[in-house]
Amino acid sequence: MRFLLLFFALLTLTACEDTKKQSEASTPSAVSKKVDTTAKKPEKTQTKDLRTQALPLLTEATADSILRAYGKDNPETRAKITTKYGEIEIELFKDTPVHRANFVYLVKEGYFDNTYFHRVVPNFIIQAGNSDNADTNRKRAKIGKYRLSAELENGRRHKRGTISGAKWYRENPDNKSAAYEFFIFLGPEKSTGHLNNKYTIFGQVTKGMDVVDTIANLPADEGEWPLNNVYISIELLD
Repeated sequence: MRFLLLFFALLTLTACEDTKKQSEASTPSAVSKKVDTTAKKPEKTQTKDLRTQALPLLTEATADSILRAYGKDNPETRAKITTKYGEIEIELFKDTPVHRANFVYLVKEGYFDNTYFHRVVPNFIIQAGNSDNADTNRKRAKIGKYRLSAELENGRRHKRGTISGAKWYRENPDNKSAAYEFFIFLGPEKSTGHLNNKYTIFGQVTKGMDVVDTIANLPADEGEWPLNNVYISIELLD
């Protein structure tokens, strides 16, 4: 009898051990259950501060002289415009010193980041530098309200890929440029009658005109604003 009782006791103990082991094996370990807190979250786009010198608030009366001085210390002449459709590389002309310096300054201030190509006209132009984001107005308020004096003495004429300062309005007898917006010309030279000697040409596309063509042909509303925003960012190459 004692032998039978001992036998049944050993049998019961063995069964409990097997059950415990099977339970432990089928349960995820504490390590595998732990949430991975080291995974990186998407980072917000941050504007890199590239300023080489702080400028005072620019006004119509002071902008030209301040930017001419700024341009002497900031001689960059090449830039890259990045869009979701590709990249556009441009050259800035030295013989339009105010417009070149203004463009360089706006790039270094991060102004163009998250603005758009906000006007697209097939076989004519694409225009950039504006947006309906509140952040754009805040940037303008920080930099200043001003226009740039015309720089037309070089006699350049609009051709495919030229970059010009836009205007707040066409009937502009002093031909001053809006400080924050520019356009790239695509159209035939026969379409330049109201542009030549009226809009300052301060640059030229050197690479990426296929991207310009793509953007120009995007669907747009009656106001020539693309139906889907074409965000841009701009960086200086040298």
